[in-house]
Order: sequence, then C-alpha cells, then structure tokens
Amino acid sequence: MQYAILCYDREEIVEGWTQAEDDAVIAKHRAVEHDLAKKGRLGPTLRLLPTHAAMTVRSGDQPLVLDGPFAETKEQLLGLWIIDADSHEEALETAKKLASHKKTGALEVRPLRYFAAQKQVA
Repeated sequence: MQYAILCYDREEIVEGWTQAEDDAVIAKHRAVEHDLAKKGRLGPTLRLLPTHAAMTVRSGDQPLVLDGPFAETKEQLLGLWIIDADSHEEALETAKKLASHKKTGALEVRPLRYFAAQKQVA
C-alpha cells in the first residue's frame, strides 16, 4: 500500500530559515529518503510553493475560482492529483472539470517545485 506523507508547518517560520538551516533539514530528510530509495520504497518528493501561490476551485455546477487555499476547516484532505500543465490557467481549467463532478468540497491548485527524483539513490 502506498502512503502520502504531507508535511505541515508555518510558512513564515520555514521561509525565515537561513540557507544553512534549510540545508541541515534537507540533509536529514535525504538520509531517510536514501534508506527508502535503497528499498525501492521512495516515490516523488515535492515541496509546495507558498500558500499565496495557491488557488481554490469550489465545486458545483459553475465551479468558482478563489485566490488562496480556502478549503473549509471542517473539510479534510482526502487525496490529490499531480498533473502537468503548461500554465496556471490550464491547471485551473483541469480543476474546474474535476470540481464539477460533485456538489461539495474544494480543490486547491498549487504549483510545485522539483525537489527530488523518484526512487533516486545517491
């Protein structure tokens, strides 16, 4: 069975790290990733861009696009898609199509930054 491990923290803290602090955390992560990769158990690792880059598409007959990550706090993260899109607008159009399939909930659209290759062993 595969699992997603979603990393949560306060953006203002992480974005305030010095390069040395960020490098130290990443080095510790890489050690765990290396062990997982040797066992063939490491999937893609990605770092989300800040929430100010996020958009939300509210579900419904006419999906509504909102600036920011605005899922209701009573809603839980249930899954995700990782897609390739040529533009932010194309990603939003895809999210609108997915959001139109049901009447409740929301889809957050967030650009990703490449972080580490899948199953890479150094």
